[in-house]
Amino acid sequence: MRITITARHTDIDDDLRAHTRELVEKVVRLVRRPHHAQVTFTEDHGEAGVEIEVHAPRGRVHIAKSQAADSRSALDAAIARLKRQLLDEKETVKPRRRTRRSGVAESQ
Repeated sequence: MRITITARHTDIDDDLRAHTRELVEKVVRLVRRPHHAQVTFTEDHGEAGVEIEVHAPRGRVHIAKSQAADSRSALDAAIARLKRQLLDEKETVKPRRRTRRSGVAESQ
């Protein structure tokens, strides 16, 4: 799976990039077959923000955003939100398709 990490209007060090990659890899294990993930770090008026997008099969996209005083705490909050989304989706019971029955009775 491809993980893209970008920074807008801010600089992030290699340690934060490695930590981000590690956390995202752990969380996306909850998705059956993830396509790719996009993590964007921003800074606006002294407040750090993080947006995480995870693209899953069948066009599903999970997005988690967070803002905090520093990038690490914003990342942790966004990861927690994304994890909650993925766990909620996993817990929902999906209705199974009923098998079609023909009008002809089976002979035995």
